[in-house]
Amino acid sequence: MSTQVTLIPGDGIGPSIADATKRIVEASGADITWDTQLAGMAGVARYGDPIPEATLDSIKRTKLALKGPLETPVGEGYRSINVQLRKTFDLYANVRPAYTIVQGGRYENLDLVLVRENTEGLYVGIEHYIKIGDDPRAAAESVALITRAGSERIVRYAFEYAVKHGRKKVTLVHKANILKFSQGLFLDAGRMVARDYVGRIEFEERIVDAMAMNLVLHPEKFDVIVTTNLFGDILSDQISGLVGGLGLAPGANIGTNGAIFEAVHGTAPDIAGKGIANPGALLLAACMLLEHTGDLDRAKRIRAAFESTIREGKVLTRDLGGSASTDQFTDAVIAKL
Repeated sequence: MSTQVTLIPGDGIGPSIADATKRIVEASGADITWDTQLAGMAGVARYGDPIPEATLDSIKRTKLALKGPLETPVGEGYRSINVQLRKTFDLYANVRPAYTIVQGGRYENLDLVLVRENTEGLYVGIEHYIKIGDDPRAAAESVALITRAGSERIVRYAFEYAVKHGRKKVTLVHKANILKFSQGLFLDAGRMVARDYVGRIEFEERIVDAMAMNLVLHPEKFDVIVTTNLFGDILSDQISGLVGGLGLAPGANIGTNGAIFEAVHGTAPDIAGKGIANPGALLLAACMLLEHTGDLDRAKRIRAAFESTIREGKVLTRDLGGSASTDQFTDAVIAKL
C-alpha cells in the first residue's frame, strides 16, 4: 500500500529542493503518495494563514510530513511556525543526526545524534511584560516549564534510539548546577530512566557549557546526546557545524501519533529562484522518513548515492564547492541510484 505523506515545500528555496527530493525518492522506487500543502509565507499568500487548516488536516490524516524551510511572518501574534506544529501534534522528540560526509574537514568520521526535548522548556511561550512606573515593558519574564513526565519520555526516547541503532552511550546535558529546580528535575528524571539501561547503554552527565567546549575539542567522545529544548536548539546547530554546516543537516520531529521530517536550514532568500540550492538536508530528512516507515533499504540506497555524488566531487552545488545547478546535482544522484 502506498505511504501517504504530507509535503510542505516551504518558502524561499523550499519548492526547489522539495522538487529535487521528490524526484530522487521516486527514482528509488519508494511508493509514496504526496499530498502537497502550504505553510509559512506561502500559506499567508494563499490563505492568509501561516498554518492553514488544510495543512493541519492533511498531517492529521497522513501522520507523516516532509517539510521545507518556512518563513514566519514578522509581527506580533506570530510565533515560530515550527514550534506551533510541534505543539499541535505533540512532537516531543527532535532528532538531529550529524555525521561526516565531506572529507578533509577539521573533524573526520564523526557520527553524533542529538535528541532534544521539543515541547517544553523556555519555548512553551509562557512569558509576559512587567510594568514598572510608567513603563509597561520595563521588564520581561519567561517561564521554563519542565515536567517529570516530559523529561522521562525524552530521555527514554534517547535510550531506546541508542538500543535500536546499536549506539553505545547516552550523554545527558543540563544546567542543574545553577537552575536547580527546572534543570534539576530534568537531571533527576534522566538518572531514573538510565537505571533501566545499566549494562546495555553507557550513561554520563555533562553541564551544558562544558559540553559545548568538549564538542569542539573532542566530539569523537560522544554518541547520543539528550537535552532540554533551548540547549538542544543551540547544540544541534553546533554539531551540524562540526560536519560542514546546516546545508547537510536533516531533522525529525517525532511524536506518539505523528512525525514531521525537515531541512533545518533557513529559506535562503538570496538564492531563491536561482536553481542553485543544495537539496541535501531535505533529502536526508526524506531518508529519515523512509527509515521511520520501515523502508530501510531505499533510505540506505539514497543516502549512499547522495554521499557518493558528494565524495566524487564532479557535480556539486555552489555551497559544496562546485558550480552545478540543483537539477544537475539531482540528476547526478539519481544516476548513482
